[in-house]
Amino acid sequence: MHSSPDGSSDDVEVWPGSPAPLGAHWDGTGTNFALWSAGAQAVDLCLFDADGTEHRHRLQETTHQVWHGHLPGIGPGQRYGYRVHGGYDPASGLRYNPAKLLLDPYTRAVDGDLTLHPALFGYPDVAVDGPVPDPRDSAPYVPRGVVVHDPFPWDGDRRPGIPWSDTVIYEVHVRGATMQHPDVPPTLRGTYAGLAHPAFVEHLQALGVTAVELLPVHHFVSEPHLLYRGLTNYWGYNTLGYFAPHAAYSSAGSGGAQVTEFKAMVKTLHAAGIEVVLDVVYNHTAEGDHTGPTLSFKGIDNGGYYRLRGGDPSRYTDYTGCGNTLDVRRPPVLALLMDSLRYWVTEMHVDGFRFDLAAALARSMHDVDRLSAFFDVVHQDPVVSRVKLIAEPWDVGPGGYQVGNFPPLWTEWNGRYRDTVRDVWSGAHVGVRDLAYRLTGSSDLYRSDGRRPFASINFVTAHDGFPLADLVTYERKRNEANGEGNRDGESSNRNWNCGVEGPTDDPEVDACRARQVRNHLATLLLSTGVPMLTAGDELGRTQQGNNNAYCQDNEISWIDWKAADEDLLAFVSRLVRLRRSSPVLRQEAFFEGHEIPGTGGTRDLAWFAPGGTQLTTADWFDTGLQTIGMYLDGRGIRHRDERGRPVQDDSYLVQLHAGAEPVTVHLPGPPWADGYEFVVSTEYPTGAPPRPAVVAPGPLEVPPRTVWLLRVLRRP
Repeated sequence: MHSSPDGSSDDVEVWPGSPAPLGAHWDGTGTNFALWSAGAQAVDLCLFDADGTEHRHRLQETTHQVWHGHLPGIGPGQRYGYRVHGGYDPASGLRYNPAKLLLDPYTRAVDGDLTLHPALFGYPDVAVDGPVPDPRDSAPYVPRGVVVHDPFPWDGDRRPGIPWSDTVIYEVHVRGATMQHPDVPPTLRGTYAGLAHPAFVEHLQALGVTAVELLPVHHFVSEPHLLYRGLTNYWGYNTLGYFAPHAAYSSAGSGGAQVTEFKAMVKTLHAAGIEVVLDVVYNHTAEGDHTGPTLSFKGIDNGGYYRLRGGDPSRYTDYTGCGNTLDVRRPPVLALLMDSLRYWVTEMHVDGFRFDLAAALARSMHDVDRLSAFFDVVHQDPVVSRVKLIAEPWDVGPGGYQVGNFPPLWTEWNGRYRDTVRDVWSGAHVGVRDLAYRLTGSSDLYRSDGRRPFASINFVTAHDGFPLADLVTYERKRNEANGEGNRDGESSNRNWNCGVEGPTDDPEVDACRARQVRNHLATLLLSTGVPMLTAGDELGRTQQGNNNAYCQDNEISWIDWKAADEDLLAFVSRLVRLRRSSPVLRQEAFFEGHEIPGTGGTRDLAWFAPGGTQLTTADWFDTGLQTIGMYLDGRGIRHRDERGRPVQDDSYLVQLHAGAEPVTVHLPGPPWADGYEFVVSTEYPTGAPPRPAVVAPGPLEVPPRTVWLLRVLRRP
């Protein structure tokens, strides 16, 4: 007996089942289904045959607002969804409509695409809230959940457990990483298996990164406004399923095999010594505002999942710029987030999370609250509190820019770092005072509450904005391909194009741009804190001037491996190796500027003006100063070599000159140094200076826009 339009169920036995755990769970004889909805009047479980035939089963049991039932004989691979009955009154925040098939928020896998159709929406006229719910059936146009049972063989998997101070992050898009990789088989390109292919893993190992930060892999769909324009959401910040790995990134199909493929990728990366961090989007969902589609949460319990406006619950409070904000103040929503986080750690073995627009999660009422329930629960959770936690410390609401204000346990994307470094290398007259803070771990932001330098995730570029090659090539965004009249994306990028806009045949301009790329990367990798590289920056990847490529699933966004700049790759790898071998370049504690006993007066950290004297108060406030020497004394740091033998760390002088003309600097002599060895110079394509590379203290000319790393030499 098939389903009928009025929602009556097939003539099969539905056992009471259990309200916990939420989601669909197979026990070897059947599957238990459990769905939370506080305001529902009835819930139909909808099962789908391979040909799309739907069978509805009314869940008769409710326990603590959870609707549940156990269906014997239903097992892994079964496609399913829900239809939820209740009041329809948008003015009161009620949007129940059983004509809409709803995805289980706890489903472990998702099958099927979202097809743009009027039936996706809750009422006939999507421009305004109608008094009558839309009667059209959305089932043919929306994805379904999949019952999953995956006893993955985790035997031998060992989490790398990289300390924060040793971490180098590589932000990468699963699809874009390998879509054009010539050594990855075509059937695996753009997938989890492609990311785990030896050709890509070997690149990560050669580069020396210790963690991949994956752009969203929670199952997502594209916004209607993109589908109308024939585009898709490429980045993935439009989540629909918080437990399901994105099905389109699976080479093995969407019937549950995506779960196994994701786990295999994690296990492979762990074996290579690389951690997996997920970029997660718990601040909003794919359902948008009141004009958006009804796909899951909106139809299950609109007022229970979302923050509705106090004076007008027909509209959503939007701290995200994406139409809605999940209401983390509510226990069921908070439980959803924590259950999801724990699932990805315990079942999928990931090593941490980067929280998109994390300030939105911290809002108790309107202000960002460091003591919100979300932080409290995370801090006491025995699973989630032990993994890497990274906040994007802002949202679009009032007071949403919270860099430096997240509590201990959390690290932060340091937007101040990005802005300062870009300002310095763009030629802006900002002086060196703020730069000194950024080079040494941003103690002005993270020291007061007991956090360490590794609380600062340092970055110059990220997925959002120009890649590094474009940062030095374009001053004006070229986002016409996005279909928004070039109005989208940031217009002020704190950058410089070396005097010519866009590509050029002028070899001097190209040489300037290449050096500027190296300057940004050298600054990043020689700074205390945790560096984050954007995938492709080490190869010279371009987006052709597009600084908001969120909807460009094509060559604009994919890494072009055939056009890779091998010299630049060697330069970055050289710096990462130096960082790994020199603890003074990745300090676990903030520098104190204290004198080191027995050294004749040197300090763990000292700053030098071009004349060879330490910076004065006037120098620190001189906005025209574009040259600085950072002296790092490693004699107080002991570590072990590759054989485990204790050794004393090297000392270094980092000489940074952002000016457009050469400058003569005086390298400090004893007791600071008896000589210097050039280790890295951004004058040269690979950073390796020509021999001889040893110079004496005293005057030396620094070319325009150059970074030097000099190893301190001392007489025995």
